[in-house]
Amino acid sequence: MYVSPEQLMLDRAEFARKGIARGRAVAVLRYGGGIAMVADNHSTTLNKVSEIYDRIGFAAVGRYNEFEALRIAGIRHADLRGYAYDRRDVTGRSLAGAYSQQLGGVFASTEKPFEVELIVAELGDLPAGDVLYRIGYDGVISDETDLAVIGGDAERVTAELREGFDPAAPLGEAIGRVRRALSSTHLEAAVLERGTGRRRVFRRLSRDEANLD
Repeated sequence: MYVSPEQLMLDRAEFARKGIARGRAVAVLRYGGGIAMVADNHSTTLNKVSEIYDRIGFAAVGRYNEFEALRIAGIRHADLRGYAYDRRDVTGRSLAGAYSQQLGGVFASTEKPFEVELIVAELGDLPAGDVLYRIGYDGVISDETDLAVIGGDAERVTAELREGFDPAAPLGEAIGRVRRALSSTHLEAAVLERGTGRRRVFRRLSRDEANLD
């Protein structure tokens, strides 16, 4: 049976969007000390936010096996680039571009697209250097300002977080805003911390630090 290319792409997009919408949301936002990554995650063993490289974090929603494979591929990409050139050549932009190519290629050329959305966050030396990239199931990259939300109910959560948003807020206040927006007490949280003097700035928060009890 003939299906037009336009209809085929529409069907793939609808399939991917439905899968992603079933996933609980993840929010990545700037705060006074860096970038916070907060996920509504009821699992204590499967992570939705992770470290990719020295100053780069990764957040994802959708099918776990698919975004976990992408996370591992991102680590390999960063390690190879840092080894072949220089660690400073590993950037959020280059990683987002690699993810865009992979997701876009799968969406355009295979029967089943990936049911995932990703956020790549890079911490700058100064707040003005922070970058957030949201990468869709079809490989489209969005350069976000201050915060990005992916997953189920992302539009509503984004609107709530943007209302009165303060990029200089303390960490506890930033996480509290996300917790209220997500209406969840099952949060997984991590930060990319500025000013620590460490090369690797990713730190996973304990439940007490994230005020989850």
